[in-house]
Amino acid sequence: MSRPLLMIPGPIEISPAVLEAFSQPPPGHLEARVVEAFGSALERMRRVWLAGGSAQPFVVAGSGTTAMDMAAANLVGRGDRVVVVKTGYFSDRMEEMLRRLGATIDAIDAEPGDAPSPEAVAERLDAGPKAKALFATHVDTSTGVRVDPAPLAALARAREVLSVFDGVCATGAERFEMEAWGADVYLTASQKAIGLPPGLALLVASERALAAREGLAAAPPMSLDWLQWRPIMQAYEARRPSYFATPATNLVMALDTGLGEMLAGGIEERFAAHERAAERMRRAWDDLGLRPVPVRRELLAWTLSALWFPDGVDAALVGRILREGVIVAGGLHPAIRTRYFRVGHMGYAATRPEMLDRTVDAVRRGLAAKP
Repeated sequence: MSRPLLMIPGPIEISPAVLEAFSQPPPGHLEARVVEAFGSALERMRRVWLAGGSAQPFVVAGSGTTAMDMAAANLVGRGDRVVVVKTGYFSDRMEEMLRRLGATIDAIDAEPGDAPSPEAVAERLDAGPKAKALFATHVDTSTGVRVDPAPLAALARAREVLSVFDGVCATGAERFEMEAWGADVYLTASQKAIGLPPGLALLVASERALAAREGLAAAPPMSLDWLQWRPIMQAYEARRPSYFATPATNLVMALDTGLGEMLAGGIEERFAAHERAAERMRRAWDDLGLRPVPVRRELLAWTLSALWFPDGVDAALVGRILREGVIVAGGLHPAIRTRYFRVGHMGYAATRPEMLDRTVDAVRRGLAAKP
């Protein structure tokens, strides 16, 4: 039997070209080929993010959590009021990060599977002292809930509030138009729809966001500070070697390759591929009688499916699916952890119908198997 197919919401299956770029003896961070790949990757990030030329991409060794911490630490200081749109486990995590920075947090909660409305967000932005920033999770990996960033960014922009979007389970798959929508930070990690192994924290910051960092009373930790990293990013983009801390050179090589694959047919086609994959999986789940955790169709993500266990079925289903040759994930949200499971369909797998069909077939056989 072939190795199990990895269909969790990250890490994910990667393309042969990305694997080849990654699987080489570690190059030095000042080698010409690394400098070229790093500079090219930064340029390509703007195209994937649909960001303007003045926006600054950052590529730092770390996780999605590192990217979240970096965004929060460069924008928010003690006593700043922030509004947090809550849709699951990872918006809870962002709230805790902001609390540790001493921010005054105004969180808008929702039941698992639901999301606050733009009207509720507008009302909260307008209540109390002026907010410094609005934080939202584009797709929460724990619930499969997708918010629409466009109206949230518009609400923030109209009030001169920074808008920050956690795109860890969305970037490169779900539509996000950073420049057109006036968003200030969009962050992700390498192991999701970007289609790399884990290990890179990725974000793009607007001019407004960069100016906010300049105005902070207390500097962030050095390893997270945009002011430390920005000259390094600028040097690499100008194809000049530079150094602040050692980058993950194999991943940088893979990043340039992966972004190149994403852009080969245009980012619009990449979005469309994920939408088609999501629709294919939804039809299959409907046929199997599986219900999604998100409570409305417009909240269903393109990158993963969060599915309730049918009556009489429990978390042992995940193990039965593994025996059928596919790895899926159990529940993550603490309030419903034992009642659902999750299937990723993003990145390379979203472009491979045979992987999607193999996953559905494994779920079907897992459901039919005796406990």
